[in-house]
Amino acid sequence: VSVAKKFVSQLLATGIVMLMADVRITSFQGILGVGTLPVGFSYCFTFVVIVGITNAINLIDGLDGLAGTIILLISSTLGYYFYRYGGSASSGYAFVAACLVGGVLGFLRYNFHKATIFMGDTGSLVCGFIISVLAIRFIELGNTVGQPFGYTSPAVTLGILFVPLLDTSRVFLLRILSGKSPFAPDKNHIHHRVLALGYSQISTVLGLGLLNLAVILLVIHFAYLGNVLLIGGLVGLGVLLSVLLETSRRFDKAITVGQLSGTGR
Repeated sequence: VSVAKKFVSQLLATGIVMLMADVRITSFQGILGVGTLPVGFSYCFTFVVIVGITNAINLIDGLDGLAGTIILLISSTLGYYFYRYGGSASSGYAFVAACLVGGVLGFLRYNFHKATIFMGDTGSLVCGFIISVLAIRFIELGNTVGQPFGYTSPAVTLGILFVPLLDTSRVFLLRILSGKSPFAPDKNHIHHRVLALGYSQISTVLGLGLLNLAVILLVIHFAYLGNVLLIGGLVGLGVLLSVLLETSRRFDKAITVGQLSGTGR
């Protein structure tokens, strides 16, 4: 399916949930001193968020079981907080998250390496779209009384979605800096870089899953620090991981070249 067709379908789906279900981000909750958003900007920003998260989940679907593992972690976390703190207004979202967890659990049984079934664009885009709606609702919980993260819910949400957002941001930036279209496929995804270091598919999937889980636990524990510090920490961690991956790749190449030329020690 072409990028244009995917975009049109996402535009229609996003329009439906925004206009008919009023799913949108209404406030920056103090980030950069911004509170309630103008309605027009709210709709535009929500569209960017939904399309961004939807495609981030789609792009992480590059190894057997990887997208499913990340989706399982994200939907489990969001579903728990909807159930525990969302009240009756969020019971439907908790139910949707629980359904996603159950579906992905059954799917992962046959999707881990070596997989006999695959998620594909249709599955990953649908799951990504569902997660984007759940994430927006989770952010909006910051405006309700009794929510454990208060106005820090935007930063906590970024932490919950850490691996797919990091991968998408990183690969888009690398493509743009290389003069390529950000939508041109390549082998620069995080899972490709980890595989290039010699790790197996299963080890890579479990490692990235544990990374996302660790970040989720960290942002939940340090939510009291506020949006600015948490987002800064997440950006710093993302940059550090990207640098380490790139440095490790270059070092590995240097060792290989040295061995092939007979100069390696």
